[in-house]
Amino acid sequence: MLTGRESLLRLIGKRRRYLPNRQLLLSAPTPNSLNLDVNDYGNLISLAGDDGILSENPTSPDDPSKFSDDLSLSTSKKRRLTQTTLFQSSFLSVPKQLEDGLVICTQQQPILDSKTSQFNLVQRSDSICCKVEDGSCSPSSEEISKTVTLDEANGEAIETFIVGRKFSDVQDLEIGGNISLLRHPENVKDRNAIKVVSADSEMLGYLPKDISQCLSPLIDDYDLKFEGTITSVPKNSSEAVPIKVVSHKMTSDGWKECEFYGDFKPLWEKVLQVVEHQMQFPPKTTRYQLNFNILLQEVLRSCSHLFTADERAFLESFPTLSEDSQRLFIRLYTRKGPWFRLSNISYPEVSDSLQALNDLTVRGFMSSVKDPNELDHQKMKEITELLNVTELRDILSMNKVFCCGSRKRDLINSLCSCYNDGTRINLATIILERTGLCAKISSKAESLIWRVERLFFLNGEQDLSSFVLLDLGIIKYPTYKCIESEQIFSNRTKLLAYEEAIEVAQLMDESLDNEDSRTVLKCIMIAETHISSSSLDSAHAAAFNRFTASWVYSKVVLLGVSFFENHKRYNQAVYLLRRLLSCFNCDGRRGYWTVRLSTDLEHMGRPNESLTVAEQGLLDPWVRAGSRVALQRRILRLAKPPRRWKTPTFSNLAENKIPEVTIQGRSLNCEVGMKNRFYGEDGEQCGVEQLALQYYSGEGGGWQGIHTESSIWLTIFGLLMWDILFSDVPGVFQTRFQTSPLDLETESFYLTRKETIESQLEKVANGMAEEILIISYETHRGTACRGVAWDRFSLEELRAAVACVGGMCIASLCRHLAQDYRSWCSGMPDLLLWRFKENGYEGEAKLVEVKSEKDRLSEQQRAWLLLLMDSGFNVEICKVRPASLTKT
Repeated sequence: MLTGRESLLRLIGKRRRYLPNRQLLLSAPTPNSLNLDVNDYGNLISLAGDDGILSENPTSPDDPSKFSDDLSLSTSKKRRLTQTTLFQSSFLSVPKQLEDGLVICTQQQPILDSKTSQFNLVQRSDSICCKVEDGSCSPSSEEISKTVTLDEANGEAIETFIVGRKFSDVQDLEIGGNISLLRHPENVKDRNAIKVVSADSEMLGYLPKDISQCLSPLIDDYDLKFEGTITSVPKNSSEAVPIKVVSHKMTSDGWKECEFYGDFKPLWEKVLQVVEHQMQFPPKTTRYQLNFNILLQEVLRSCSHLFTADERAFLESFPTLSEDSQRLFIRLYTRKGPWFRLSNISYPEVSDSLQALNDLTVRGFMSSVKDPNELDHQKMKEITELLNVTELRDILSMNKVFCCGSRKRDLINSLCSCYNDGTRINLATIILERTGLCAKISSKAESLIWRVERLFFLNGEQDLSSFVLLDLGIIKYPTYKCIESEQIFSNRTKLLAYEEAIEVAQLMDESLDNEDSRTVLKCIMIAETHISSSSLDSAHAAAFNRFTASWVYSKVVLLGVSFFENHKRYNQAVYLLRRLLSCFNCDGRRGYWTVRLSTDLEHMGRPNESLTVAEQGLLDPWVRAGSRVALQRRILRLAKPPRRWKTPTFSNLAENKIPEVTIQGRSLNCEVGMKNRFYGEDGEQCGVEQLALQYYSGEGGGWQGIHTESSIWLTIFGLLMWDILFSDVPGVFQTRFQTSPLDLETESFYLTRKETIESQLEKVANGMAEEILIISYETHRGTACRGVAWDRFSLEELRAAVACVGGMCIASLCRHLAQDYRSWCSGMPDLLLWRFKENGYEGEAKLVEVKSEKDRLSEQQRAWLLLLMDSGFNVEICKVRPASLTKT
């Protein structure tokens, strides 16, 4: 895969089905500053005048302010639109409840009044958006008209529901039946769970989690009990059952209300608030429908300035649709499409799909086709994808069309060519007779909902399925406050520019898949012409730069560099790299760009320029970690007389000897390009890392160890710095589904929190690391946090690592990650080894990078080893050689 491709894929996220600017982008004239074109065979060709040095080169290689560092590329797979989604699970008829403490920051949000069909601003406490600290969502006195004290709450009636009926053996209920509430803290899924029991103490189900979350502390801390009756019985025994409960004090002796009033009041007001909201969205509302409406309302509330009046009116009309229409739209929006056959649309919660589809079509949310005259070539090509192989063969046979293949793609191509020749005018009629009524999401709805999702999650990797993962308890987000500061997109113009840049990125990705060099070249030229130093807002927060069009275009240009390097078009690669370095003066990617520029210049036979670029790169404060080591090593290799007579001052540093040990193993394969496999001591096949672990546990010194790479250190960093990561810093938490602050990869992370970070690191250095680690692990276990791998490491392994490495070394490592997380979050040694002394309390640790015979250290790995040595770590390189190659 081309370098930069995975980073671009993460930026794009799920591909859009409809790109509104596709034709305009591809047809608009673009300056060809690259002096390249594509011939009829799809090959790159040079235009006249391309003599190896681009005349448009705006920068000099001697300019020290123009140089880089690349994002660490993850190994995440490319995301594709799939037909099956999490919304098709069986957990949707009754809303699943959420983990304890998950509530939305209280904001005024537009909620649809079911009686007036108007949006009203009401206070909401919703359990599906983000975790905040107790009290942060409590409404003010102006927001709640009724102030309730403990005595006044005594006897107050609450209307709610019994859910989770599937957990009850009682099927027959009666209106007016007596019930009571009973705490169930032993519930493994929800420690705030409250059971609803009958007068005979039979379990009937549970309270909705939103309610139980608020009521459980009242029952636990204030000795309140709740009794009531069943107010209605649904026809389906599994549906939510409406009830009314009344609060009572269990005891009155010793109560001094003045001591508890301050704590009781917000808790009770939150109960009333959640009850009011639940009446707006009762349990009969499907969870995905509720989630979608919350997403829509949140964006309309906070980002209304980014939509036109017509767009706002369109989005605000969605909750006024019928229940069936809302559910059908959300279901289809989350599927692949783009077209759907009505005959294949069947959802248990949608009672009348045809009526729902008609309503959505009239309101502009969907478009349908049932008249053959409406079926142009593009629509026909898309709709034929809905036909199965048997149907395609029947149509081809009926029209006496020969097909040279048997695969569905071959059949579709034959059918399309048959349509193109214009000789079978009844083909459209035949196709629609087979498919029946077909529909798809309208282009307007597609574009606006995509924008809403992007503004809500601020990335392309999360979508509505994130709500489902949260509802099912598969993921739990940390506690933090969303403190508003400046808007990420201050105006609509910046948002539209950003969206257009995302379109160019997707076009680039699609074109690489289709091996369409012409469109790839077009995308590179569009991106190159749209990046400039003036396009970046210098006052814009570093954490927000990634939401600018220039940032997106820089990703496309970097991928273009890899594309040209792959085609050995180093002239164009050099030009693009100089453009990147001239436009992004304060960027962590400058190190990687500089290394590539120096390397490509050497490929072009220009070693003097290559050396100059490398030397100037070392003067750039943004060139760090592995990129700095790579440039130092390049200079040592190139700076030989007569180019340079003076030995570089860092020659000893770059040539620091890292301790090595060589072991042998019986090799299973030694093919170039394949991961080497060996036979372990037990005769089983294993990799080099497992073989090394066996060596160190035996003749290597009785070490215990695990194969960790960077993962265990990022986990330790996350646990030790948890409270700092999720501290109250304005603007860094913009969405409800974040696992780290937005500025984690920027310099502002450390500078903004320097005092608290250094205070925490002082505790770590003074021997409190293990205590902090244990408390953090037990408090936050299972909660998503960037870098923390809960499933990979046990608490015992983490404690052993911290205890044996030592507080000073751990503090030094954490400081480097806090100061420059982006540069140091990858490349750490493969193995962590430790062994305790006889007393069982003191120990020592060793970090080992394992390499097979033909592997060599990357520059990032070398940088880490040198840094660890300077920080006092015991490090080593373990080279594994096949037994036949080991010298005796």
